[in-house]
Amino acid sequence: MIRSILMIAAVGLFASCNNEGETSITNDTSTAELPAPTPPLLTDEEVKEGWVSLFDGQSTKGWHKYGGTSAGNAWKVVDGALYLDTSIRKEGKIVDGGDILTDEEYENFHLKIEWKISPNGNSGIIFLSNEDTAKFKHPYESGPEMQVLDNNGHPDAKINKHRAGDLYDLIAASPETVKPVGEWNLAEIIIKDGKLEHRLNGVTVVTTTMWDDNWTKMIAASKFKQWPGFGTFKKGKIVLQDHDNAVWFRNIKIRKL
Repeated sequence: MIRSILMIAAVGLFASCNNEGETSITNDTSTAELPAPTPPLLTDEEVKEGWVSLFDGQSTKGWHKYGGTSAGNAWKVVDGALYLDTSIRKEGKIVDGGDILTDEEYENFHLKIEWKISPNGNSGIIFLSNEDTAKFKHPYESGPEMQVLDNNGHPDAKINKHRAGDLYDLIAASPETVKPVGEWNLAEIIIKDGKLEHRLNGVTVVTTTMWDDNWTKMIAASKFKQWPGFGTFKKGKIVLQDHDNAVWFRNIKIRKL
């Protein structure tokens, strides 16, 4: 009996070793689920073309609250997207939210950014904003805006030049190419030597020339006429707006022109 037990043990020991005397792994992990690889923020081709990522998909690094040094805690990163959390409010306003801006200023550039809005939601992408808080209480008092909106639910959609893709209160987007609530939209803002273009989902929806006589007349006929200096800056910051509604942004990249 003892001899039989020893022989069985010897067979088991031999089976657990390979020819080089290394113990084999007994746990089979071939079917274990591995986390999906994180896609690169920029492709090799984009890097060669000069694109720079403005959002790392993990933090609010590179962004700060208007007049502050860091982004408010209501701006969170969820599933690789920059998300404005509206769950904590005081007197109707989001606690520790606020508009957030790039740390750097930009002049001639091509900006790409994907956005998704909540039902009945409103937000915006402001550009060429001047962060002189002594002169401008809010970023929209100095920088023009590409509207982000639920066209089917928000009251602003009933106002001309206030719909998604519009150069807010200045030029209406045409054609309208916005996707329904819950779907991602690709917005592009291109500025080169005063020539401004808005693209939404691959289609050019606004074109105009900044800083000429017509630009001045458009501003004079808009709500922005009350803020001297609006739309006059040729260099400024990119702003993501807190309009008290949940909104998501991702794949934010820029290329200087």
